[in-house]
Amino acid sequence: MPAIEADVRKFVSDNFLFGRKGVQLAADDSFLEQGLIDSTGVLELVSFIEDRFHVKVDDDELVPDNLDSINRLIQFVEAKLEEAK
Repeated sequence: MPAIEADVRKFVSDNFLFGRKGVQLAADDSFLEQGLIDSTGVLELVSFIEDRFHVKVDDDELVPDNLDSINRLIQFVEAKLEEAK
C-alpha cells in the first residue's frame, strides 16, 4: 500500500529527521541503529499509527520486529488493518 508508506515516511521525516539535511533513509534501515528514535520516539510513533490508521497497538507489539524500519512499520500496519476487517 503506497499510501501507508508515504504517510509513514512523512511522519518519520517530519518528526525524527529534522535538522538532518540530505539524510536518505532506506526502507529497511533500522531507526534504532541510525539513532533516529528512542523510547519517547517509539511512543510518538505508536500514537501516530493509532491515530492515523485507527488501529490499536498492544503492549506486546512494541518490539523492533514491528516498529524499527519503514518496511517493518508498513507490514505491521497492513497486518493490523487486515485484522480489523
